[in-house]
Amino acid sequence: MTLADRVNTFGVDLVRRYGRRVHKLAIHAGFTCPNRDGSKGRGGCSFCNNVSFSPNANSPTSSAAKPSTPELSVAEQIEAGRQVLRKRTGAERFFAYFQAYTNTYDDIARLSALYQQALDEPDVIGLSVGTRPDCVPDAVLDLLASYRAEGYEIWLELGLQSAFDSTLTRVNRGHSFADYRRTVRAARLRGIPVCTHLIIGLPGEGRDAALETLERVIALGTDGLKLHPLHVVRNTLLAHQWRRGGYQPLAMDDYIEIAADLIERTPDDVLYHRVTGTAQREILLAPEWCSKKWVVLNGIEHALRRRGTCQGALTSEQSSLRSSAINRVA
Repeated sequence: MTLADRVNTFGVDLVRRYGRRVHKLAIHAGFTCPNRDGSKGRGGCSFCNNVSFSPNANSPTSSAAKPSTPELSVAEQIEAGRQVLRKRTGAERFFAYFQAYTNTYDDIARLSALYQQALDEPDVIGLSVGTRPDCVPDAVLDLLASYRAEGYEIWLELGLQSAFDSTLTRVNRGHSFADYRRTVRAARLRGIPVCTHLIIGLPGEGRDAALETLERVIALGTDGLKLHPLHVVRNTLLAHQWRRGGYQPLAMDDYIEIAADLIERTPDDVLYHRVTGTAQREILLAPEWCSKKWVVLNGIEHALRRRGTCQGALTSEQSSLRSSAINRVA
C-alpha cells in the first residue's frame, strides 16, 4: 500500500476528476510581503527565508531581506516547468501555483494581469494562490471567484501555521487567527476552496497545540491542508535562536507520529495537498531529516499502517463541528 491508500491526496483527487496527471507549476511573480516592506513589519517571520519555499527564487544563499526579481516571465516559468514535468511525470495539465511571498499583496490591476498571463496558457486549468490571511481583500476574492465562474479551478492557499495568537506573535507572523477566520468565511461565501498551511513544531508548540489548531481549522471548513515540519534555514531569526540553544527542532519520529495523529482526525473529504516539506540542502541547518522527503512520507504511511488506520478514522466529533460551522457560514 502507499500513502495515497490511507490519505485523500490532492494529486490522486486530480487524476480521479480529470482522468490524467495534473501538476502544480510554481510561479515566482516578484511579490513582496507586508511583514517585510514595513507596512506590518520588517524582516519577516522568524523562520522565513522564502527561498526554502520557492524553487524559482534566484539564489539559495542570498539574504532574504527582500524578494528577488524573477528572471523569467510568468509564461516563461510555465514553459520551463512544463518541459520538466512532462518528461518526469507525463503531466499534460497544470495549475499555476503563485507561491513565493504574498501573492495577493498588490493592486488589483497587476494581480489580474499576472493571473491572466498564467490562465492564457492552454494547458493551465487553474490557479493556486499562496498568501497570508490578512492580505485577501474582497476585490481579490471577487477576482478569483470570477475565474471560477469561467470554469477554472481556483485554490486560495492561506499560510495560517498555527491557530494560537501567542505562537503567531512569537514567530513574528504579523496576523491573527481572527484574520484567518474572516478570510475563510469570505472565501466560502464565494465558493472558493481554501487550502490551509500548518507548521508542526513551532516554538512553544507540541502535539496538543497541533491537534487544537487542526480542530479549529476543520470547524471553519477548510477544504485542503498542507503540513510542514518547522525547519531551520540560513538567514533567519530562527537560525540565530537555534544556534544559541533557544530552539530545538522536532525529531523525525515525533513529526511522523503527530502528522499521523492529524491525518486520523481529518475528515475524509478534506484534501491533503502535502504532508511534509523540505528545504534546499544549501540553506538547511536543522533538522537534517527535513532533506529526506521520501523517508518521512514512508514513515507516515508506516505509522498509519501500524495503527491500522487512515484519514478520517477519528473524526466523528470533528465532522459534527465542521458541519455546524459550515452551515453557520452558509
